[in-house]
Order: sequence, then structure tokens, then C-alpha cells
Amino acid sequence: MFIIKHRKIFYLISTLLIAASIFALASWGLNFGIEFTGGSLMEVEFKTQRPTPQTIEEKINEIELEEPLGSVTIQPTGEKGALIRTRDISEDIHQSILQKIQELGEVEELRFESIGPVIGEELKEKSIYSIIIALIFILIFVAFAFRKISFIVKSYKYGVLAIAALFHDIIIVLGTFSILGYFLNVEIGVAFVAALLATLGYSVNDTIVVFDRVRENLLLIQDREDFETLVGKSLKQTLVRSLNTSLTTLLVLAAILFLGGSSIFYFVLALMIGIAAGTYSSLFIASPLLVSWQKKT
Repeated sequence: MFIIKHRKIFYLISTLLIAASIFALASWGLNFGIEFTGGSLMEVEFKTQRPTPQTIEEKINEIELEEPLGSVTIQPTGEKGALIRTRDISEDIHQSILQKIQELGEVEELRFESIGPVIGEELKEKSIYSIIIALIFILIFVAFAFRKISFIVKSYKYGVLAIAALFHDIIIVLGTFSILGYFLNVEIGVAFVAALLATLGYSVNDTIVVFDRVRENLLLIQDREDFETLVGKSLKQTLVRSLNTSLTTLLVLAAILFLGGSSIFYFVLALMIGIAAGTYSSLFIASPLLVSWQKKT
């Protein structure tokens, strides 16, 4: 099959994507939201014309406080909205800021969130642990499920390759949001972690579908065909199903992306990138790597 015979081309594409993602992460890192760093976030919407971010910041800085607010970040949203991010503040300071903004015109407060730095750090640690635990259980499950076909490829290798495909997907999503964070000031929060976990589940499901067909064919024909031909045959049998499933999912997410509003825009975008990368890795990376590993051993 074309995918197996030309697997080096797909390896090269993935290598370039991963290298670009790692470069972005090493250079710019991730722009963590207040859920991870701690701080306060206000979202307001002006009824008339929205003032410039500099005007809003100057008005906020007029508040006389014993402890200065420090850096205040103003990010325009939509046509008349604005996100105001500050250090962790009390309710009294929150009301003072709101009163100052109301001096610029009629304004409605859409939300206010405040998270302490200790809670933010704890959320960051738990998010990392949740992803690591999910990867470990995926490896154990796959190794157990494929234990009956260890006569050609050891069962644990299926799990390792499933994890490699997931690593490919996560790195690409992280790299993309590192670029978005640097150039567009896009922040990541708990919803982004949920999108990563959903990507893990979707991607490993796609990979297991292909591996399971390899398992079925191995149990049926065993040594009557060489392993490379067998994997190519298994890919051919699952290719259309996997592509159709991913395409229909992406179409639904695209509708939500454009019609769902700004609050979930980047959550849905992370899902779309993760699912697209997961489909690619399942079909064009994981299975060809299985053949390459078997040939070397």
C-alpha cells in the first residue's frame, strides 16, 4: 500500500511539524491563563464605542491603592468588548476598577474571575499529572489487549507506538498554541487541558482501530503473508472509515467554531487541531512505524 511503501515521506512531514512545535515551545513557551498563573480577569462590554486599550488602562491606573496593581493587560474582544487582566485583587478593588471603567461610557460586566497563585500552580501540576496518568493507562491497556499476537511483534510495542502517536499530536497542539500565544496573545486554561485529554482519547481510538485490524488479520492468516503486506492490507480496510469519522467530526466542530461564540473558540480550535493531527498520526505514522520496528528486529 502507498502509505507503507512511502512511509519515509510521512515521517519527514511529522518530523518537520514536531521540530517546528518544539522550536516554538522552546522560544516562546505557553501563554498560561489565570487558572494557572493566578490573577483576576474581568470581561466587559461597552454599549457604545469601545475606548482604546491604552485609555482603559490609564483610567484604571487612576485608582489610588496602597499596593499598586502592577501590570494591567487589556485585550479587545468582539466589536465592543474587552478583557482586563490584573494581579489577584479583592472585591473592593474589583468594584473600584468597574466604577472607573463606567466613567468611559455605559458598560456591562460579563464576568469576573479571581484565582490565587497557589491554586493556579496546583491546577498546573494536576493537569500535567492527569495527562501522564492517562498515557500510562493507555500503554498498559494496549499491551494487555494485544498480548495474543506477540509472536511477530511484542504486544508492548503496540502500546509504545500508540504513545508515540499521542506525543506527536500533543506536541503539535502545544506548538500551535505557543505560536498563537506569542503572536495573538491567546491564553490557555483548564479548557485547553480538557481539549488535550479529548485529543488523547480520540487519537488512541483511531490508532487502536487500525492496530485491532492488524491483530485480526494476524490471527487469521499468521505467516501466509509478510508483515508489511498485512499492515498495508489492514490500513486499506480501515482508511475510509477513519477518514470519514474524522471528517464528520471536524465538520461539526467547524460549525461550533464559527457559531459557538468567543468563549469556546480556542477550546474548539484545539480539538480540531488535535483530531486532525490524531488522524494523521494514526494512519500515516503509527502503523508504518510498526512495520519499520518489526523490520529492524
